[in-house]
Amino acid sequence: MELRIFPNVKDLPCKEWEQAFSSGYPFLKQRFLQGLESSGSTNGDSGWQNCHLALFDDEKSIAMAPGFLKSHSYGEYVFDWSWADAWHRSGLDYYPKLVTAIPFTPATGPRIWTEANTSDVLPSFINAVTDWCESEKISSWHILFPEEETSFALSELGLVQRMTTQFHWFNRGYTHFDDFLAEFNSRKRKALKKERAAITAQNLWLSTKTGAEISEADWNFFYYCYQTTYLKRSGHEGYLTGEFFTGVCPSLGEDTVMVIAHEGENPVAAALYFVDGQTLYGRYWGCLKEFDFLHFEACYYRGIEYCIEKGLSRFDPGAQGEHKIQRGFEPTLTYSNHWISEPRLKDAVADFCRRDCDHVRRYRDEAATLLPFKKQDA
Repeated sequence: MELRIFPNVKDLPCKEWEQAFSSGYPFLKQRFLQGLESSGSTNGDSGWQNCHLALFDDEKSIAMAPGFLKSHSYGEYVFDWSWADAWHRSGLDYYPKLVTAIPFTPATGPRIWTEANTSDVLPSFINAVTDWCESEKISSWHILFPEEETSFALSELGLVQRMTTQFHWFNRGYTHFDDFLAEFNSRKRKALKKERAAITAQNLWLSTKTGAEISEADWNFFYYCYQTTYLKRSGHEGYLTGEFFTGVCPSLGEDTVMVIAHEGENPVAAALYFVDGQTLYGRYWGCLKEFDFLHFEACYYRGIEYCIEKGLSRFDPGAQGEHKIQRGFEPTLTYSNHWISEPRLKDAVADFCRRDCDHVRRYRDEAATLLPFKKQDA
């Protein structure tokens, strides 16, 4: 068996990659990954150097995973700054590290493909990748936001498991937004209706567009909103370049959904989603003016309506945000797995993750008690 490293997306075995990651998950399609690369969003300068991984057996690929060599920990949403500090205080280099992740995208999905019905491929792949990391003096390998089954399989093979909590919406067979609201207790239902009514009261109206319906002007407007909002809130530009939004995203077809808010005839805000056959992924938001509850309407309620209309089972609106709970987004465990090369620090990381997982599970259970739904009879 031979591990091959692909520093450019275009050099990947295209047909095999697309067949391997054929679930429809939008962030592993080659056109998405190549768009990140060609737009300058992922490269050595951005600290996301492409390093995609494939294990071959007699010229046949039997395992694959996206990979990036990182020179920092930005844009990952699984925070390891304290680990980097511990490395540095020990006189060691934490960077470069290897991540198997989707850049700037904390959305659970497939991360490692292995040939079906071959039980020894995943251990072989892990061994090949970690051997390569050791030979290249790479401090660690981090698999971020894998599916639950993959995470537990990796844990059993020695990659430390870590958990976080996000807030996701689940479609319980609703046919209309009011069906969803009917599950709320009366006080929370009234509050949500008041938020939605405020949109009309402020002379705002919103449109939802998918794929080819999104015009060049819409993409240009969205990028302007995105950068304006990033600069205002963080003092720096967003991670993704203008070329990604205006040059790449229009080529992604039906994978993209945009909600645009207008004040009268003038666009004032926009939210960008990605979608597959089961899940809507809320990704980016920007506004030129502040309006009461507009963020909730564009980024949450219109997303829920889209899921109901299209029969999608889940809405993943992104990381963080306890304010989502009272709006019906349920606390949901997400996962990561970690391999550490340094024996002196490996045990400390494993102990931290074990304790942290206990805390995250308790938090998830406590947060669930704050959901707005009617109490069910015992």
